[in-house]
Amino acid sequence: MQTLFSRSTCCALTSIAVLWLAACETSRDVVVNPPAPDSVIAGLLEASVATTLGAPFASLTADELARFTTGQQEFEAVETVAEGLGPVFNEASCASCHAMPVGGTNGRKETRFGTTTNGVFDPMTALGGSLIQDHSIGPPFSPEVVPATATITAHRITTPLFGLGLVDAVPDGELLALARLEAISSPRTAGTPNLVSEILTGRTRVGRFGWKAQVPTLFQFSGDAYVNEMGITNPEFPDENCPQGDCQLLAQNPAPGLNDDGTGVREFTDFMTMLAPPPRGAVTSQVVAGGTIFVAIGCANCHTPALATGPSPIAALSRKAFRPFSDFLLHDMGSLGDGIVQGTSTERQMRTAPLWGIASRPALLHDGRATTIDAAIRAHDGQGGNARDRFAGLSPQARTALLAYVNSL
Repeated sequence: MQTLFSRSTCCALTSIAVLWLAACETSRDVVVNPPAPDSVIAGLLEASVATTLGAPFASLTADELARFTTGQQEFEAVETVAEGLGPVFNEASCASCHAMPVGGTNGRKETRFGTTTNGVFDPMTALGGSLIQDHSIGPPFSPEVVPATATITAHRITTPLFGLGLVDAVPDGELLALARLEAISSPRTAGTPNLVSEILTGRTRVGRFGWKAQVPTLFQFSGDAYVNEMGITNPEFPDENCPQGDCQLLAQNPAPGLNDDGTGVREFTDFMTMLAPPPRGAVTSQVVAGGTIFVAIGCANCHTPALATGPSPIAALSRKAFRPFSDFLLHDMGSLGDGIVQGTSTERQMRTAPLWGIASRPALLHDGRATTIDAAIRAHDGQGGNARDRFAGLSPQARTALLAYVNSL
């Protein structure tokens, strides 16, 4: 354990991932003689999980727990027009979307739009794109609508926030190493990183948050949500969204200027950082059998079961193995892509959705089209097509075992 983490930042994750991917038969992307899923990170210092959804890490210090509590209050606070809400927005609080339970998702859908001109995606910023803000604070401001000239309309449900501090603590080098490993061991399903700009430092970073992995850090994710979901401007996002692209309307904005000095953004970040991963469901003999099938048919090629963090000032996050069941890389999903480009993603690429806590979600896939795990798997396309077909070809008993395994994550 000590030796594993004292090497370069790439070694910890690669050492975990290789147990899952090194046995891939390159010509078919099928794992041969896969290891037992629940023994993959045996011997590593594993991150603690919550006993109930929505709880903080149990091992936080008193100061960290106080920061989490303050952050949860900010997360649940309902913003007002005087505090900078709007003039167009989606919801008045973070908790409005990330509920069922605290920090989860209620399946709230948002809309993006755009068009493609000469093969190049246009987010139609001049008309308020690509994200629709479907609420307003009232006249002269109106909720935005998809312009008639848009040729692409996509819906996305909000994502759960559980365990994201661990994801934030994974070094870029780890995810880049995993992408290289996938390219060697399972080239037909290999993912690519979404390389995006970190506003705070100006550096190019590996994105990991959002359906397109378009955001590199939790802090930036928080600031982005404040301005785009609630209309609250903040130091990294100081510019108001022009309602439906009409920037002249901002002259009538009742709360001009910077709405948040960064305090709220930081508090929300603290809440997400210290929100524990979801608890694992019961591990029955059927679940164990399903885990082996999960690997054997290729699901684990993208839904990487275990990752590892680097050093962190928060002990609960520092040098820990954890089980998100995602590589946080982009994959070409064919018809399951949403047509939107963000960062270096293409219209067909989507980030591998983490599977931990899946049983708590009211809807699945980026647009919520699936209400069952079976339906979600059958909707896979593109690089997920082979695993989908193998799933469909399983015996009823094997398929039931696989579904039990995924539901337990």
